[in-house]
Order: sequence, then structure tokens, then C-alpha cells
Amino acid sequence: MKMKVMVDFFRAVLGMPKVWVAWVGLMMALNLAMPVYFIESLEARVILAAFLAAAGLMMTLFALKGFVRLLGLAHIFWIPMLPWLAGRFEPGLLDTVFGKWLLAVIVVDGISLMIDAVDVVRYVRGDREPAILLPS
Repeated sequence: MKMKVMVDFFRAVLGMPKVWVAWVGLMMALNLAMPVYFIESLEARVILAAFLAAAGLMMTLFALKGFVRLLGLAHIFWIPMLPWLAGRFEPGLLDTVFGKWLLAVIVVDGISLMIDAVDVVRYVRGDREPAILLPS
């Protein structure tokens, strides 16, 4: 059952407009793939843990509600993570791949949180139609 939920979720993601598929791909690269590369750093482990926690919550919400705007709530784990990362960021880090990656995470995840906030508010206000419907 869990594998079906994940497969259906990614089918729904791939059904979105290409710009959003690219956005999700970018977030996965920054929050899943790159932390593995930098896994020895505390920042990478925190980013990876927040991503995995968000993914678990997102799969749960998707299984319960479908591909609705409420899915943005899953990124709630990024709310404490982003200020923490920003507080650890030093300008000299921009000279390193690690620092450029951290800045990219802060910017991209921050933009995502703004999009998510709008989506969750819209859901709470009654916009509850699934964005993507999968065939049964």
C-alpha cells in the first residue's frame, strides 16, 4: 500500500505543468541528493532529516486527501530549519560549493514556503479540489 501511495504521488507530480515538475526536481536535488554528498556536515543531516520528515507527512496527506493544496503543510519542518541555516551561514562560504548549496537551499526552500503558505490558506478557505486527478 505504501509503495502505491508513493507511485501515485509521483505520477501526480509528473502530471503537473513542466515548470512545476522542474521545481520539484530542483527541491529534491537540493534537499535529498546534495545532502548525501555533504552528509558529514550537520547542516546536510538536518536538511535531509527535514526533507524525509516532510516527505513522510506529504505521503500521509496525499493518501488521505489526494493531490490537494494542503500538501504544502508538509514543508512545516522547513520553518525552523531555514532560520537555523541562515544563522549558520557566513559570507565566506560563498567561495565554496558547500556554501553555494546552502544558500540555494535557503532561497529555494524559502520560496517554496511562501508558495506553500498561499496553498494552505487557499485550502483552509475552501479550495479543496485536487490539482491532479489520477485514473482509478
